[in-house]
Amino acid sequence: MGNSKDLTVGKPETVIRNFCLPLFGSIIFQQLYNLADSFVAGKYIGEDALAAVGNSYEITLIFLAFAFGCNIGTSVVTARLFGAKQIRSMKTAISTAAISIGIVCAVLMLGGMLLCDPLLRLIHTPQNIFADSARYLFIYILSLPFVFFYNTATGIFTALGDSKTPFWFLAASSTANVGMDILFVRGFQMGVAGTAWATLLCQGVSCVLSVIFLLRRLRTFDTEGKAPIFSRPLLNQIAVIAIPSILQQSFISIGNIIIQRVINDFGSGVVAGYSAAVKLNNLVITSLTTIGNGVSNYTAQNLGADKRERVPAGHRAACKLVWIIVIPLTLLYFYCGKTLVRFFLDHPGADAMQTGVRFLQIVSPFYVIAALKLVSDGVLRGAGMMNKFMTATFTDLVLRVVLAWILSVPFGPTGIWSAWPIGWVTATVISVAFYLHAFGRKHAKTAAMP
Repeated sequence: MGNSKDLTVGKPETVIRNFCLPLFGSIIFQQLYNLADSFVAGKYIGEDALAAVGNSYEITLIFLAFAFGCNIGTSVVTARLFGAKQIRSMKTAISTAAISIGIVCAVLMLGGMLLCDPLLRLIHTPQNIFADSARYLFIYILSLPFVFFYNTATGIFTALGDSKTPFWFLAASSTANVGMDILFVRGFQMGVAGTAWATLLCQGVSCVLSVIFLLRRLRTFDTEGKAPIFSRPLLNQIAVIAIPSILQQSFISIGNIIIQRVINDFGSGVVAGYSAAVKLNNLVITSLTTIGNGVSNYTAQNLGADKRERVPAGHRAACKLVWIIVIPLTLLYFYCGKTLVRFFLDHPGADAMQTGVRFLQIVSPFYVIAALKLVSDGVLRGAGMMNKFMTATFTDLVLRVVLAWILSVPFGPTGIWSAWPIGWVTATVISVAFYLHAFGRKHAKTAAMP
């Protein structure tokens, strides 16, 4: 079984810490991919290049939404079957997911290539960064098979209780990506396209290696008879988790694109400052989301093993962990915003600097609230309570998009940034209420898998 671990035994706090910390490390390295692109573009090409990468990034999040949904759908079902010791069905679920994900990826690549330019026009991309934005986005679309199958492979590793193997893959590939970005941009003079090609190359190597290691890991699990390669009932189980997760992330991405359109109307200087600040923000939120995914796997394994009483202890342990992580980051972002923005830009204009610093100062104090929401979301998703999970998520999204649009008129960019905390606080109240209703002391014994 290699490094696979049963998350249904041991002290929950220790299990959560040992399982989720490597996940946190993995996502930090994964974020280095895009941070490296932005860093190299801003430092070695210029402010417009950083704006182009940041502008394209909001559209790439739509594709990442599908990859994330496929990851979590496959991961939760795999974890549930692994916790129940149904290894043969688990292998069938994995192969079923691989076939389905290949089809989804092919459709998205075709659609992305056809809609690349129209999407950039739709969000009012400034003309001075349009060509670079389109070039970066097209190359990213070519990398989608690597993005999808890498995310799915890491999701399966975590479902098996192994969060360390994905960490080592990401640590190596993302570190290499920084060097490749600099080589392609400074050495080969490839401009913004160089950052995209470097990322594609490193993601490709990481994907191939992770899939090979996953296949070797699966061969260590013995089954009675050969597992079928496809199962419609298991596909339905995966889809029940994956589709709401895809919709959730897709609508968040669409919301971000709408917000990006509002921001674009303030000019490329504001776009550049926002691009730097939102990368730093996404580093925190994506890290917390990944720990939430770990909580989903923990919850799914324990519910699959009929150990429901371990779920609240896991929730409490995860909350402690994420708060320990976000409090220092909050202080760093709030007090060192100028230094962090300069990390991306050598000579930022006044608009870029003011935008980046103000965004971080408004948003970062509320990371502790967002952390609580994302851990609670992880339990709801791992328990298959997707309607409740979607309700909390869409409340956050709708509030952020609508308020960003409304508040931008009287308050400018500051009004847009103020929408983030309002959405987070409201959605956290809803998500925690759902969690307590299902797993609080009065209800823990009656909460059941759908």
